Amino acid sequence: MHRHLLFHFIAPITVTVASLFVLTGAAAAAESPPNGRSEPVQFARGATTTAISGELKGEQYVDYRVQGGANQTLVVTLKPGNAQNYFNIIAPGANEAMFIGSTSGSQFRRVLPADGAYTIRVHLMRTAARRNETSSYVLNIALEGKALAPVSAAKDAVIRGTPFHASANVACNRNDASQLLRCEAYVIRRGYDGTGTVEVSWPGGLKRNILFVRMQPLASDSRETMTFSRTGDLTTVNVGNDGRVDIPDALIAGG
Repeated sequence: MHRHLLFHFIAPITVTVASLFVLTGAAAAAESPPNGRSEPVQFARGATTTAISGELKGEQYVDYRVQGGANQTLVVTLKPGNAQNYFNIIAPGANEAMFIGSTSGSQFRRVLPADGAYTIRVHLMRTAARRNETSSYVLNIALEGKALAPVSAAKDAVIRGTPFHASANVACNRNDASQLLRCEAYVIRRGYDGTGTVEVSWPGGLKRNILFVRMQPLASDSRETMTFSRTGDLTTVNVGNDGRVDIPDALIAGG
């Protein structure tokens, strides 16, 4: 099978997206400072939902880690005892939150684009934390649907040392739509009908996962609104302020 593909397609498109871009810092998804702790989320045998009760005080926070698969739907609801008690969600390997409760509310429901541990960080807002306030809460978590498994390496060889089946250098941009850039795109194929997870790396370090199902972008791990258009055998995906990327069909489906 094809392991590396080089493409130079550029699809003209103009899309206007009104959204809010918030950085949470590189530490958001990785190490837990002294005030934080990490707990794996366990579902009872045969169950897909769980309710977790907890308490916070001051700058304390808890990272609940949920193992999810591409195409599953993660549902999270927080019932806080303090109005300043929120949660964020960070995708596997990300350094920016895909959901920020203080701006988006206490409920989250999203199709997951990639496999791995999604972090639900429960915390108090800074003003409440500085006043050393407390909060008792109940966190309801559900994981719905069936994950789309990657095509096995026996059927579609992977790039050595990676989970990816193929890669391509593709056209992209960031905030300046007139400035053409080149991005590295990698795919974990989950079928040969154009279904798979595409990981895009922009110059400067931004990385995003986009789930395609039958050649259509279904979900991403950005909190920005995603739109797309088709031109021939090219899909142009716009993810708000993250930028634009052109994905050729051959990368996703093989050729």
